[in-house]
Amino acid sequence: MKIHEKYIKRCIEIAKNGLGATAPNPMVGCVIVYKNQIISEGYTSAFGGNHAEVNAISKIKDLSVLKSATLYVTLEPCSHYGKTPPCSNLIIEKQIPKVVIGCVDDNPLVAKKGIAKLEAAGCEVMVGVLEAECKAHHKRFFTFHNKKRPYIILKWAETKNGYIAPDQKEKQEPVWITNRYSRQLVHKWRAEEQAILVGTNTVLDDDPSLTVRDWTGKQPLKIVLDHSLKLPKDAAVYRGIEKVIVISSKENVTKSNDSFLENTILESIDWQDHNHIAQQICDTLYQHHINSVIIEGGSKTLQTFIDENLWDEARVFTGSNTFNDGILAPKFSGRLISEANILTDNLSIYNND
Repeated sequence: MKIHEKYIKRCIEIAKNGLGATAPNPMVGCVIVYKNQIISEGYTSAFGGNHAEVNAISKIKDLSVLKSATLYVTLEPCSHYGKTPPCSNLIIEKQIPKVVIGCVDDNPLVAKKGIAKLEAAGCEVMVGVLEAECKAHHKRFFTFHNKKRPYIILKWAETKNGYIAPDQKEKQEPVWITNRYSRQLVHKWRAEEQAILVGTNTVLDDDPSLTVRDWTGKQPLKIVLDHSLKLPKDAAVYRGIEKVIVISSKENVTKSNDSFLENTILESIDWQDHNHIAQQICDTLYQHHINSVIIEGGSKTLQTFIDENLWDEARVFTGSNTFNDGILAPKFSGRLISEANILTDNLSIYNND
């Protein structure tokens, strides 16, 4: 079993190259082993492109070796036609005799159908190697399919005395609590997730662009909560070519016309249902096939998701400065999984157990 774990671990490593690009598809890693040596590797291409198994197989010049090879993969090979043909069909076509799988695909379109197809064709299949690690790696994908919502990451920065913003500001721009290295890390995170969400007050107070400026990567889809549709149309969040989903009330969406803004999608929820605001937002994002989202505030928006217990990770920066008064950081309870110092800042990451 140890040798199988070695190769699945390598699959997880290379799969991370697809982080931020493959969604809503999972970021899968695949290696092909022949005579105890890795002869090819592949990971999932950007959405719409080849899957990991296809990329690994396509690199092999002498396809005859596949008849004596073992294919390792983090997630069950797909068995249905989507933007690409089924990977299980390709494995069967190339007569690969053995497949080692990290974990079963919970997507109803697959869900052990790929395994059954391989076994029916005479392929030896081993399932569950480093299963926990593979499921953790595919946490966004599994959350989307099993919980019918995106994987939710809460992110905020607070002062040493627990404030996320001062009581008053002179300008409509952020008051930075963290240093520039922490802010660059946040831009890296934005590139890794499918979407980013903020509330009305954050846009009014800070006029954020919510882009990946200090990192190279795909711009996230922007989601803005605007109950009254009162945000100015020239707000920085609306600039650029990225789509913006604006979540408002049914009444305001009905009043608005289709030309609200060219790059926006208007959605509505029942804001009077105060106990299920976050759940309704999650339902909306699920309908748009969004499998991960960073919620960057403000405090009221963050607390709404915390109070409804709809979050998976909290990434909390603590800066070295203090405010005399202001908006307090959200209150939550989670399991601390890591801590790090980024020069003058402390970063704590929590899981919601």
